[in-house]
Amino acid sequence: MALSSPGTGVAAATDSAQAPRPTRGLLPLLLLGNTAMYALYIGVPGFLLTLQVADIDPANKVSNFSLIMGVSAIFATVFNPIAGALSDRSGRRNPWILGGGIGALVVMGLLGGVNTVLLVTIFWCLGQAAMNFYQAALTSVVPDRIPVASRGKASAAVGLGMPIGSTIGALIGAAVSDSYRTGYLIFGVIVAVAAVIFTTCAKEERRPGKPPVPFKEQVKTFASALANHDFRWAFIGRALLILGYFAVLGLQMYILTDHTKLPSGMEAPTAAFILTTVNSAASVVSTVLGGWLSDKYNRRKLFVAISALLAALAMVFPALSSSWTAMLLFGVVNGLGFGCYMAVDTALVTMVLPKSEDAARDMGILNVANAGPQIAAPFVAGMVVELSGGYTALFVVAAVLSLLGALAVYPIRSVR
Repeated sequence: MALSSPGTGVAAATDSAQAPRPTRGLLPLLLLGNTAMYALYIGVPGFLLTLQVADIDPANKVSNFSLIMGVSAIFATVFNPIAGALSDRSGRRNPWILGGGIGALVVMGLLGGVNTVLLVTIFWCLGQAAMNFYQAALTSVVPDRIPVASRGKASAAVGLGMPIGSTIGALIGAAVSDSYRTGYLIFGVIVAVAAVIFTTCAKEERRPGKPPVPFKEQVKTFASALANHDFRWAFIGRALLILGYFAVLGLQMYILTDHTKLPSGMEAPTAAFILTTVNSAASVVSTVLGGWLSDKYNRRKLFVAISALLAALAMVFPALSSSWTAMLLFGVVNGLGFGCYMAVDTALVTMVLPKSEDAARDMGILNVANAGPQIAAPFVAGMVVELSGGYTALFVVAAVLSLLGALAVYPIRSVR
């Protein structure tokens, strides 16, 4: 495989010529695998962890939850590219997907039974380790097996996992909000079953493995990926958008409890499920259209920028009003923006990978821009809420982050 230089897109062209045709049924399997992953990512921190932390210490729920998310963010940020590099070294993806899924089941079974902030932090970090093995290997399936010309459709399949998984995660989270242990087990089973189905049905050819690399050289190699101009800007744009999005989503339960004026008789878990469903429905529409249109017109940057701007606009509604209607408008507009963004940006980033033979490692580094801000966002949001004394400032900060994410795609040279 050829090394791409900034502005040339050599690696993308080489991938297009040499990448195998997609395995029959691979796109539905990618949808299944990502749906299970996002069901856990939304259902556990968005519902079960927030309620569990609030029960442990109601008076300090925001600061405690922020601490847990901050510590786990550091852990996940360091661990994700390591998981990707291990997958590259082995020349296999399926064993890591399966191992991560089974590991998640074990950890989720233990997480539901703890009752201190310290133990919740430890077990959630272990859960992140298992899910990082799963995610890093699963993410690398697209650059491994999908030609560039079909990556918009593949990215749509991956992107659809978020709204569908979010809906499933919210439904389960709301339904079992009074029984943490049951909820954690259900999410663990979902990921484990998806891992078994994926690895059974998506047969893979063993790729040439890589010899062990000294730790110091690994650090240099990770840093060298970010030295690539286009890859660096893709990383920055993804990190900003994800941070803004999950800063609000991470504290959604507390926002609905303490900020939003809910209709009479509606409880926060029910409101969170409705809001997530509305957001997910809008995401499904924009994910499918965004992936298809970006392939048809071969324009990735334009669609990424527009969708990031929509995500920023969505934050205006709850910033100006604490009504339930404002939150519903936020859910629709944010879903339209974020769904399209995830579909098209995933296609874009696979085209700016510095080395195609290091796909899993580099996607693992890029996943730092996805997983790190996603988990760190509640920590950042907690600080904003504590300093400002409310949630309005949080929506403003999230809007600014989304705007900066939209601007970050323009310096990318090798993709239109």
